[in-house]
Amino acid sequence: MKVKINALDRLASEYIRKKAIKEVRGCQRCLTSKFDIQKDDGSIYPAWQQLQCCHFHSRRSRSVRYDPDNMVALDFGCHQYLDSHPQEKIDFFKNYLGEERFELLLARTRNMERIDENAIWLYYKEKIRQLDEELNVVE
Repeated sequence: MKVKINALDRLASEYIRKKAIKEVRGCQRCLTSKFDIQKDDGSIYPAWQQLQCCHFHSRRSRSVRYDPDNMVALDFGCHQYLDSHPQEKIDFFKNYLGEERFELLLARTRNMERIDENAIWLYYKEKIRQLDEELNVVE
């Protein structure tokens, strides 16, 4: 059974993907750059929308569903590859986060307290606003 994607999932995903564009210009695994693409109708397909948000622990893990340490921005190929190679996914996240942050993420998965989705929403809205300002995004 698939976990439904809600507005907060989309917001967290937007932040993770925009952050990757700012930090590495694209995929956080293979480091392939992504660029804005102008469509035939003149509209822009933003670079960040060409990435996917990959979770280490699935979205079923409510305690870390929106945790930025649980998500990276990958292109389609890297996302498919890591999802089908569990040990390499573990190794990638350990390397990406470092041993201590990786262990803390594992510990947070055992948290059974209810998360405050309103606070998380406000956090991601502000982080996206800051990134848009830094990336000079015009909406």
